[in-house]
Amino acid sequence: MSAEPPAATKVAIIMDGNARWATERGLPILEGHRRGAQTLKQIVKDAVRIGLDELTVYAFSTENWSRPRAEVEGLMAMFAELIESETPELDEQGVRMRFIGRREEVSAELQERMAWAEQRTAGNRRLELFVAFNYGGRAEILDAAERYAGGGEEEFVKLLYAPEMGEPDLVIRTSGEERLSNFLLWQSAYSELVFSDLLWPDFDIGALQAAVQEFASRKRRFGARD
Repeated sequence: MSAEPPAATKVAIIMDGNARWATERGLPILEGHRRGAQTLKQIVKDAVRIGLDELTVYAFSTENWSRPRAEVEGLMAMFAELIESETPELDEQGVRMRFIGRREEVSAELQERMAWAEQRTAGNRRLELFVAFNYGGRAEILDAAERYAGGGEEEFVKLLYAPEMGEPDLVIRTSGEERLSNFLLWQSAYSELVFSDLLWPDFDIGALQAAVQEFASRKRRFGARD
C-alpha cells in the first residue's frame, strides 16, 4: 500500500492583488484592502477547519511605506480597527496571534493593539496566525545579525522575529505574480511555491485546497537526490 502524500501543515500567503481588484471595479484602493481583509478572515476559518498548524500572511512590507500617503494612512487605521474588532472572534476559534516585523516603526496605538491581541490569544493552540506587518525578509535577517554573537545556525535562528515559527511547507502568492517580494527569505529556503492567478479578494477555500493538493503532489528533496 502506498503511503499517503505529505500534508502541508504550515502555510504562508503573500496576499497580493487588492488594489488591482478595486481598480478593475472602479472602487477606491482602500475598498480593495477591506475586501482583502474579509477574505483573510474567511481563510483563517478555513485554515482552522482543514487542520493547518500555522498560517503566516504578508500584510504590510517594509517597502509599502512608499505607497501614496493616503493609502498608507488608511491601511494603518484599518489595521488598528481590524485588530480590535476581529481578535475576540479569533480568540473564540482558538487562534493564537503573533505579529512579526519592525513594530517599533508604527504608531504607539497600533503597537498597543498588537500587544493586546497577542496577550489575549496567547493560550490558544488550534492555529498559530503570524501576521507580517512592517515586515521585510532582509530586515529580519539584518536585525538578527546585529544581535548575533556567534554560535552557529541554531543560535542565529533564536534571534529572528519569531524563532518558534516553523519553516513553511508551502508559500502561496496570489495575483499571478511569481516572486517572494522579500517575504520569509530565511524560513522559505526549502518551501514549495504555488502561484495563483486569482487576486487576493477572490481567493477562497477552493483555491487554498487546490494549492495544498498541488503541494501533496510534489516530492520534496531538500537538496538531496532521489
